[in-house]
Amino acid sequence: MTFQRVCFILLLFLTACREAPAVLPAASPTPFTGQPRRVIIDTDMAGDDWMAILYLLQRPDITVEAITVAGTGEAHCEPGVRHAAGLVALAGEPVIPIACGRETPWQGTHAFPDSWRENVDHLYGLTLPEGTNATPGQDAAGLLTATIQASPLRVTLITLGPLTNVAQALQGIPSLVENLEMVYIMGGAVDVPGNIAISGVGIDNGTAEWNLYADPGAAKIVFESGLPITLVPLDATNQVPITTAFYKLIKKGHATLEATFVYDLLTSRMDFIESGGYFFWDPLTAAILTDESLAQFETRRLTVVDQEGPESGRTRPDENGAQVRVAVSADAGRFEQAFLEALNAP
Repeated sequence: MTFQRVCFILLLFLTACREAPAVLPAASPTPFTGQPRRVIIDTDMAGDDWMAILYLLQRPDITVEAITVAGTGEAHCEPGVRHAAGLVALAGEPVIPIACGRETPWQGTHAFPDSWRENVDHLYGLTLPEGTNATPGQDAAGLLTATIQASPLRVTLITLGPLTNVAQALQGIPSLVENLEMVYIMGGAVDVPGNIAISGVGIDNGTAEWNLYADPGAAKIVFESGLPITLVPLDATNQVPITTAFYKLIKKGHATLEATFVYDLLTSRMDFIESGGYFFWDPLTAAILTDESLAQFETRRLTVVDQEGPESGRTRPDENGAQVRVAVSADAGRFEQAFLEALNAP
């Protein structure tokens, strides 16, 4: 073999290595054949909620029974319900009942910034197919109550925003706690700082997390209701940032409509990703619901500060507080793999 031929072969090899695309984890070839878990999603329909909802809709081991929108969260009711129906249509799922709740907190005037809400209401400039709501005109607390009571099996609830709807349902019928297998709550900051003061919106609160801050009175009701709670606070989600490396991976492998929508969403939020302040808050909570080995847990006694002041909305350790199972860490690498697998599953 001539020296020139060796160099040519070596050049081909190096070029192939340089241009080889990133490989996404393959979707599991084994179809799920068990009994899917019945799940209700309570959401404020922000961008990370959209990702979490698509993840759950793609999971064969999950049946989403209803979606309730917290009007005290980032989306206002009308666009929130419309976008939830669009996500269901995008995922090719049957029509799911969707309803929105009150747009004011139980007490006080806490609210997400208007600019955030406007961007979410307009879907960050993205589009979704036209969806259908199975129960137009119903309110969120009523839909939560009816869905939980109608289920022959205990239901799992996941909350991805302020807890207004859940508190209202429990205030109406406290015995609903007996029909809920587990409530997974994305919210709070237990042993780490909150994310209010660092948001740059001029609020002097270094301890609370946004979901619980938006309606601390409702959060206190839910924590003290006797519900079995698995809390996924900033302690865990801080360990799972949305990075440019992840963005490059999904850019090279978005094989489904769901994965493409998430890729488009992240493209629209590149400034946020590059700032280092964007995390997989709600998607991590959804993934933990489906695979608890993604996190480590501790049982803590907590209370929610509902008084106005610089600690309003804080999840504070309290020996007389509710017993809560808290996710204190998370496996970012395994989460990313599970998330991509689900989004790209046929």
